[in-house]
Amino acid sequence: MTPIATGREPATREPTATRRTVRWGALRDFLLVPPILLVLVVGYFINTNFVSRDNLTNVLTTMSGISLIVLAEVLVLVVGRMDLSLESTFGLAPGVAIWATMGTAQMGAYAWTSPWMAIPIALLVGLAVGALNGVLIVRFGLNGFIVTLAMLIALRGLLTFLTEGFTLTKIPPSVEWLGNTRVLGVPVDVALCLALFVLGYLVLTYTTVGRSLYAVGGNEAAARAAGIRTDNVVIGVLVIAGGLAAIGGLIYSGQFASVQVSQGDGMIFQVFAACVIGGVALNGGRGSVLGAFFGVLILTLIQKLLSYGGVSADSLKFINGALILVALVITRVASGRRQE
Repeated sequence: MTPIATGREPATREPTATRRTVRWGALRDFLLVPPILLVLVVGYFINTNFVSRDNLTNVLTTMSGISLIVLAEVLVLVVGRMDLSLESTFGLAPGVAIWATMGTAQMGAYAWTSPWMAIPIALLVGLAVGALNGVLIVRFGLNGFIVTLAMLIALRGLLTFLTEGFTLTKIPPSVEWLGNTRVLGVPVDVALCLALFVLGYLVLTYTTVGRSLYAVGGNEAAARAAGIRTDNVVIGVLVIAGGLAAIGGLIYSGQFASVQVSQGDGMIFQVFAACVIGGVALNGGRGSVLGAFFGVLILTLIQKLLSYGGVSADSLKFINGALILVALVITRVASGRRQE
């Protein structure tokens, strides 16, 4: 006897599939939690101080600067682009701000403006670099990889020119406060970093703006047909990314009370490692802020673990590359789709 279609079967199956998708999407952000716990356990057996409150606070402080570049790159990757120039913005923005407000060793005390302007100037530099990237990529239709690579080189050269190759060591009080102050026992840099990550998570997960970013990265033509102003979205994301890189650079400069000519040099490789390990797709439309945060956290913990174990920090380059390959394989097996 042929079963009678009641119309209920699709209705019962579809929510089940949806629940599985939602459940998998929620769990995927926490895939790095077990490896993080494993690193903590291994670190405990190497040295019990590894899991102490002071060391874990130091880990969060160490990653606070670079993690904002990771957050910036997540936003850029979600819309299907990539920005290599963030590491140079990380150095140039605070460099220009301190050069303009405090002068250099060669210029003596002469400066262009007041020290309190350091943070606003750095932010303006970061936003301007992002806007320039956006105009070149979107309005002129240039290749994003080449544009941001050229910008990386140009900004690094500009910082060298401004500082004449010397380290800037006269830091404004506002920058030092940002990188070396505690409020109620909590480091300001850590609190600011976590606040920006929470904000990024909420925007991407629960707002129309976040859905627009995923739509543009997933299928830009379809997003444009749906009425999303894709060009404005991409430019806006690149501008915000530049601003985040500037804040990260200010934090880093405040922590070390200086701006080196090489500040941020090579950092973009660790940024991409954190993003890929955290499940962010390089071809756009997929990824989460939470996963990327866990990605940079585990990389920083491994770096600390190596130092506790007496292993050279140069070994981290091999580990970063190996972790990227493992993450790609896991993503391929779990999603059933090829990484492009």
